[in-house]
Amino acid sequence: MCGIVGYVGKNQAKEIVLNGLTKLEYRGYDSAGLSLFDSKVNRFEVFKETGRVTELKKALEMTLESSVAIGHTRWATHGKVTRENAHPHVSRSGRFILVHNGVIENSDVLYQQYIPDYDLKSETDTEIIAHLIETFSKQFTVDNAIVTTLKLLEGSYALLVIDKETPDIIYAAKHKSPLLIGLSESGGTAIASDVLALAGYSDHYVPLTDHSFVVCEKDKARFFNFELENIKPDIYEVSSDILNSDKGLFDHYMLKEIEEQPSVIRQIIQTYEVNGVIEVDDVIVSDMKKSDRIYIIAAGTSMHAGMLGKRYLERLAGIPAEVHIASEFAYHLPLLSSKPYFILITQSGETADLRASLKAIEHLKRPVLTITNVKTSTLAREATYFLDVKAGPEIAVASTKAYVAQASVLLILAYALSNKSYPVKEVLSKLANNMEVFLANQSMDSIAKDFLDKRHAFFIGRGINYDLALEAALKLKEISYIQTEGFAAGELKHGTIALIEEGTPVFALISDAHMNHQTRSNLKEVDARGAKTCVITLRSLSKETDDVILEDVDPLVAPLLLVLPTQLLSYYAALQRGFDIDKPRNLAKSVTVE
Repeated sequence: MCGIVGYVGKNQAKEIVLNGLTKLEYRGYDSAGLSLFDSKVNRFEVFKETGRVTELKKALEMTLESSVAIGHTRWATHGKVTRENAHPHVSRSGRFILVHNGVIENSDVLYQQYIPDYDLKSETDTEIIAHLIETFSKQFTVDNAIVTTLKLLEGSYALLVIDKETPDIIYAAKHKSPLLIGLSESGGTAIASDVLALAGYSDHYVPLTDHSFVVCEKDKARFFNFELENIKPDIYEVSSDILNSDKGLFDHYMLKEIEEQPSVIRQIIQTYEVNGVIEVDDVIVSDMKKSDRIYIIAAGTSMHAGMLGKRYLERLAGIPAEVHIASEFAYHLPLLSSKPYFILITQSGETADLRASLKAIEHLKRPVLTITNVKTSTLAREATYFLDVKAGPEIAVASTKAYVAQASVLLILAYALSNKSYPVKEVLSKLANNMEVFLANQSMDSIAKDFLDKRHAFFIGRGINYDLALEAALKLKEISYIQTEGFAAGELKHGTIALIEEGTPVFALISDAHMNHQTRSNLKEVDARGAKTCVITLRSLSKETDDVILEDVDPLVAPLLLVLPTQLLSYYAALQRGFDIDKPRNLAKSVTVE
């Protein structure tokens, strides 16, 4: 949700941290701050601004050079959007300065117990951490003061701490919220909450596990647990995918990522094809076949991909499946079957509600499979198994290619569990080809201009297209701020049709021949009441008056083709309104708090 970047080394820390924060802007934030060491006066200077990182850059234009700095972009959880609440936060004497991602659930209790006489400068839970570290530093060494504080904290956190008495060291700690340590052969240690911020500065990185404490210096990093025992980290290479994650010739990341979807599907085929055959790890398949019901747990767009996955698993593999909202499942477990199998779907692999769900089912000792776009993420490591969706970096807050990738991997998984009569490779290959045909000839900007001139809109569909209607509605409301709902077309007459008035935009999604007539009949009902209707369909089901016609694909993957015009509708609606497409208001890319 928030972004963290730190650097200690031989290079200019200010530029590295600012560039890193800029790369993390996609995560969503409302203020930014940075602290760097001024050797002339032997102190760390702190700069904080509300708004974008560009405002912070202006404040830092004439500042000193430094080889150590920590920075942060904040998305408000405790306290309003003010300069005082922005990070970094400073301890009472000014000795310790820190940035923090996450939420400390017992911050009020800790304040009353340990520092009730302190006059807090902010409304944040983070400031209390700084004061606690300083309090314990009067009794212990710095390392012990920090881990003593960490052991008291309840909730989630990724922390960077600097101490003016040891200005060439950054202390880092992690529990639940993601944090990575970047290592470089040329010298310098970078720390960030997302690997994108390490690109160009680090050759390798370490994704920290929970209850990790790290002492970062210019030429090395030492890894410990909270007992200050040495631990051996897993080290990964910073891939070329990450290095090439800029917008290229596109005006926005979202448009670039929409255009990348055909290549993502081809990458998935290549990944899961072995000697000409689509395969999934035999152990995963064997465990799933032993289960009597599959529980898919996800949130937002990933949940909508999971709804498609349920249909794939039931139709191809014949295994009953349920889809659950992660934030509900974690605290209201349903009556489970005797042999459950759990699938967690997450774009980032760090979604807090999914981690809470994983914790809720640990006692069952049943297999858990994470499907994610980040193979080094917490949920990929903590689950029994992991499948990579191979979407590459997705920067825009509104997910597009990750949705298509998640659904495609779920289709491959269902195929692997089936009798394998379904031509999955041919189906996905044709889908990718027809995606390119549409993208090369689409004119959704004019459709958006003609239809989306109201403050509300509806998407309707039946069966598998109802699943798509939910995703289409989410995307439009996310970035254009048009109040949009997705409905099962047959449910309109059961109340929703009361909302239809003159000019109300209603988009019908039709890719199922069996439901073609019924959906069009529902569309006539709203048309008769003044709605402005738009049909998005396949060529074999189309009529001359239909608005958006795409080439035919297999019915199971048709939603992955029809999603393209709905994504572009959202994009152009936001563009025409002058909104920030890649960073919509109030939203964050990786939701790491519950």
